[in-house]
Amino acid sequence: MLTGGHPNSLGRTLDVVECVLDDHERFEELYQCYFSDDEVVRLRTSNAIRRVFKEHPEWFEDYVERLMTEITQIDQPSTKWTLSQLWLEYRSRLTGDQMERAKEYLVVTLHEEDDWIVLNMTMKTLQHFVKDDPSLIPKIAERARLLAKDRRNSVAKGAVKLLNAAGEPVDLLK
Repeated sequence: MLTGGHPNSLGRTLDVVECVLDDHERFEELYQCYFSDDEVVRLRTSNAIRRVFKEHPEWFEDYVERLMTEITQIDQPSTKWTLSQLWLEYRSRLTGDQMERAKEYLVVTLHEEDDWIVLNMTMKTLQHFVKDDPSLIPKIAERARLLAKDRRNSVAKGAVKLLNAAGEPVDLLK
């Protein structure tokens, strides 16, 4: 149901969400779509999973470990920005160890990724995380300063917001 159509469209994602919400047993089937060879299917899987978790946040707890061990290995922007969103939205449901692993994932993503949506979502999540964990600041400040000068306006603004949240000076003249 997640195949076909224009790559930037939802396709039948909302139908899939309804199927899963009507039958919890089908969530595993949806989750397995992350392992499709089709990038569009994986994109729509991320969208569907976020929608399902929004309706049933308790289901997140059953999958958080698998998201951290399996889905973090997928090198696709939509997966990375979705994980950043999930870590932010469900941070209160993460154990201490899971939170540390989420932070590590975000720091690595910030340093290695160039996709503007991934960067923006990662920086948005990190804005919240640095307030509770100042030890993140030295790990992200230099990269955030570089991104504050990015040619893409939304990335630059996101970096400035991250630096402000971290209490770091923003010098855009250098």
